[in-house]
Amino acid sequence: MRVMAQMSMVMNLDKCIGCHTCSVTCKQAWTNRSGVEYVWFNNVETRPGQGYPRTYENQERWQGGWTRTRSGRLKPRSGGRLKKMFSIFANPKLPSMQDYYEPWTYDYEHLINAPAGDDIPVARPKSLLTGEDMKVTWSANWDDSLAGGNEIAAGDPVLAKVSDQVKQEFEKTFMFFLPRICEHCLNPSCAAACPSGAIYKRAEDGIVLVDQDRCRGWRMCVTGCPYKKVYFNHRTGKAEKCTFCFPRIEIGQPTICSETCVGRLRYLGLMLYDADRVAEAAAVRDEHDLYDAQRSVFLDPHDPAVVAAAREAGIPDDWIEAAQRSPVWDLIMKYEVALPLHPEYRTMPMVWYIPPLSPVADVLRETGHDAEEAGNLFGAIDALRIPVDYLAELFTAGDPAPVRGVLNRLAAMRSYQRRINLGEAADESIAAAVGMTGAQMDEMYRLLAIAKYEQRYVIPAAHAEDAHRLEKIATECSLDYEGGPGMGGGGPYGQGPFGESSGTPVPVQVETFHMQRNRQTTDAFTDPGDEPRRVNLLNWDGKSTPKGLFPPRRTEPEHTDGSKP
Repeated sequence: MRVMAQMSMVMNLDKCIGCHTCSVTCKQAWTNRSGVEYVWFNNVETRPGQGYPRTYENQERWQGGWTRTRSGRLKPRSGGRLKKMFSIFANPKLPSMQDYYEPWTYDYEHLINAPAGDDIPVARPKSLLTGEDMKVTWSANWDDSLAGGNEIAAGDPVLAKVSDQVKQEFEKTFMFFLPRICEHCLNPSCAAACPSGAIYKRAEDGIVLVDQDRCRGWRMCVTGCPYKKVYFNHRTGKAEKCTFCFPRIEIGQPTICSETCVGRLRYLGLMLYDADRVAEAAAVRDEHDLYDAQRSVFLDPHDPAVVAAAREAGIPDDWIEAAQRSPVWDLIMKYEVALPLHPEYRTMPMVWYIPPLSPVADVLRETGHDAEEAGNLFGAIDALRIPVDYLAELFTAGDPAPVRGVLNRLAAMRSYQRRINLGEAADESIAAAVGMTGAQMDEMYRLLAIAKYEQRYVIPAAHAEDAHRLEKIATECSLDYEGGPGMGGGGPYGQGPFGESSGTPVPVQVETFHMQRNRQTTDAFTDPGDEPRRVNLLNWDGKSTPKGLFPPRRTEPEHTDGSKP
């Protein structure tokens, strides 16, 4: 048993209202720069829908994740080392800008400064890539509120698997919101696909990062990630991805998307797992067994043998204590209400979800029944407006049994607590019907409904003895080149390694369209922020001879009198 620690997240989809606050704050913190206008480390999708980028879940097309060979071993679906070597200069399995969306802004300056006239001035949409007028046809959540109806919803790869069971009548359709970030997997296929080894998993907390110095812009990682959460910065020629806000995590603060979530639907905590069992669990034969296989990898932090092994592995006592108080452990292992996103990709994701239950009560209430009575709720699970089969394709590789079990536990909690709130005696039979006790129902209710800040986010801070190493990691993985947030501490704007100001004022990040267009169309060489005397040829415009393109000229030594030797 080799004990390791992993920072993890659980999202309660019953609480997500699709406000996109998490996406906007993440955008401002991490991708409000030239070259990543189209990038959303955090995005909120509407289900059913094609997602962002479009149809990213269609792995027959995009070749992401792992596949199991006849011998029982795993290999990247995009191909092994030999295939990558022969195709290293041409990787066609990439979403195009149209699959993401062409980012735009509006010409507000024309709207404000237009001269007086008979016609009302209009702020036309302008492409952030070309600067030309454009027609807005797609975005990061074009599926929002089922825009386009059946025509767009029919392109959902998950819906295609259950189309026989689901009526696509617009007035009877269903929808819910699905926030997504990088899954920071236990078995990341993006790291396996990277030829230069730039993507790696931090040993201390499992966060998956990109070493900006080692990245060579091969873009194999974009193909390898089945969730399409690795992006290519077309200005710097580097790969970028969600960092799980590691500068905040290191000082015990939650990720920016969690901090600003108005629905309080995100939970952060530490999980202990057996690293020696990851490969075996990810390679189980039956995809329906992947959910249980991943749960079997997690170690009980209350077990004295696990605690002893964790200490022997160098995990500090306060981290072990944090794992024991982890809300993620409770939701995944104790109450069994959280499920992984697409376990069939065999990456063993560490961002889990509590499936939505709310439409059950809506359906019952419309039929005149008591929407909170236990018998009615249990009987309506299979008649859920959001089909159980659809949720199963998202969270359990198509197996409806675990999803039905989660929904039954959530329904039981709702009915159990309703009796208490009405002043009636608690009915232990409701809890017993789903294999729980009344006390567990109370604990789960407190965690899901009224948990305080420190109960939702249990994050152990990094230790002082790791400061030097973590500072080096922050520098390697930072986005502190021109226009970046300066998380590495050496950025032009003087932000510290933990996201706080270090003395100099941070300029306003929001640019006007004209300023950005001028910078993007300049003839001057764009410094990619790489090491001194190194040039990124993927970003070279071919019009100049930047410093570092050629080796420095060797000067011949001279005598003291100035003559050549």
